[in-house]
Amino acid sequence: MIMANAIIMWLYYGIVLFFMGAILHNFIKSTNVQDIILYGIVLLPFVLRIARLK
Repeated sequence: MIMANAIIMWLYYGIVLFFMGAILHNFIKSTNVQDIILYGIVLLPFVLRIARLK
């Protein structure tokens, strides 16, 4: 059971990193200030998940 929890945790962090990378890519490529602010707001929960804060 402990092994299954560890595998699920690593898969979860992998998915979070994938989506965080996609949002970060759009954040860097964007030139519109409103889009940059929106991407920053959306990116915040992903950063907190990686930092293991909720």
